[in-house]
Amino acid sequence: MKNWKVYVIFFLFIGFSGLIFFQLYSLQIKKGDYYGVLALGQQTSPDEVPGKRGEIFFSKKPEPLAQTKEKNIIYIFPERVADKEKTAEFLEEILAEEKEELLSLLEEGEIIKREISDQNVERMKRENLPGVHLDQVLSRAYPYGALASHLIGFTNQEGKGQYGLEGYFDKTLRGKDSFQQKERSPLGYLALFSDEEIEDSKGGDLFLTLDYNIQYFSEKVLGNAKEKWDIESGQIIVLEPSTGKIIALANFPSFNPNQYGEEEDLGVFLNGALQKLFEPGSVFKPITFAAALQEGEITPQTEYEDKGQVDVGGPPIYNFERRVWGTQTMTDVLEESINTGAVFVQQELGQERFLKYLEKFGFFEKTEIDLQGEEFSENETLRNGFPRDFATASFGQGIQLNAVQLAMAFGAIANGGKLMKPYLVEKIVQDDGQELEIEPQLRREVISEKTSAQLTAMLVSVVENGSGRRAQIDGYFIAGKTGTAQIPLRGGGYFEDKTIHSFMGFFPALNPRVLILIKLDNPRGIKTAAYSAVPLFRDLAKYIIDFWEIPPSYE
Repeated sequence: MKNWKVYVIFFLFIGFSGLIFFQLYSLQIKKGDYYGVLALGQQTSPDEVPGKRGEIFFSKKPEPLAQTKEKNIIYIFPERVADKEKTAEFLEEILAEEKEELLSLLEEGEIIKREISDQNVERMKRENLPGVHLDQVLSRAYPYGALASHLIGFTNQEGKGQYGLEGYFDKTLRGKDSFQQKERSPLGYLALFSDEEIEDSKGGDLFLTLDYNIQYFSEKVLGNAKEKWDIESGQIIVLEPSTGKIIALANFPSFNPNQYGEEEDLGVFLNGALQKLFEPGSVFKPITFAAALQEGEITPQTEYEDKGQVDVGGPPIYNFERRVWGTQTMTDVLEESINTGAVFVQQELGQERFLKYLEKFGFFEKTEIDLQGEEFSENETLRNGFPRDFATASFGQGIQLNAVQLAMAFGAIANGGKLMKPYLVEKIVQDDGQELEIEPQLRREVISEKTSAQLTAMLVSVVENGSGRRAQIDGYFIAGKTGTAQIPLRGGGYFEDKTIHSFMGFFPALNPRVLILIKLDNPRGIKTAAYSAVPLFRDLAKYIIDFWEIPPSYE
């Protein structure tokens, strides 16, 4: 019995060994699959991967305005780097960053994340540095830079569309999301995509009504306006009046959507044609005349006597430079842009009918253009106003609207009386090839074809004989109207030294194919739109006539 302690220890050892083998059997064999999955869950995690975003194209141009591309990302994890000095030295050339700065980041244990080119990817693979990992992610790119940037918008860091078409058509452009496993680091914060293949799912492509060449030239025209008159901002709208199709919509200043995060002034992201309200001034007078012509209150030959001012309560209303014109016809009133003549027309029409036509022309509602963020005014002050408010509204002061509203209202004058819905996307093509054609949409009839023809003839006379003379192009009848508007102060009244210059015109006048709005915000050193906006209109109109080979109206 001397060895009983040895036997006890022996049997205890056998018992513990059996217990350990049993536990190993249970963990590795019986429950091996369960713990394998559990371990995998600690090392990897499912991550939502957005589908590839659809592309955006100009009309009849194969290169996309917006596209989704793969970009290469490297992650450097300091705890895995074997030789920090060597790694920092190699990365200095790859990343074009100072070696000392990179070494400092590595010493501090900070994860480094950078984008690299395709050429450098191959170099990284050959070097195979410990702690340096490669990944590919989808990124939105805008090959044309700032061109049409206010229309396109951009996507934020989460891939969601912001502003413009990217925002308005975000659901259409987004591909179907999927899930892919990501590998975690030992510390839990590394997240690299695995090599697992995922099903490619792409969003719909947008094909626009925009003409690349006309958009480019329009933006160039605004750039020239900045150089000549130091404008604060400006907009140009080019559209097809018969359909509402937007051919060009240019804004100054613009921004580069590839670098939107570098913009310090958030106001640059506002689309001035859609999100900034303004008082249009005399370019609005044809709207007042359209209503009175439609109601039979005036004809182009109707006369009135201008005494240089009119009293409707409050301060008198004067003509530009307080000129007195004497007896004038309604055509003369538009030719010379006489304020008191517009007041006469509004008074003949009356407040109730004046408001009715403003509503019919769409000035109290959105145009419903297919862009994100449209602003409009219900003009409550005018609706509930005094006679003087209606009088000033007759020549475009005291009423607020956006530039697209004004362009579409003029489109109704040009096309025979039809208020159309403006649109930028003419076709959507899904990933499976299914196509959706966008048809022109009539909102309502505003005036008759007779009224449209009468007013068009009056507007041709403005270009032939009046303030729009500088818009003339040999061989073409052009209809148009100038506007030089005061800019309201927030607390009431108007700036004494700031104005908005505009010109609206369409051609060929008897069968209009193109309507153009030129709007310049506070040009310096020039007095009226006749000398600023009108010559720019002519430059753009002449370019379109030549580019589209539009036949002349007469020899």
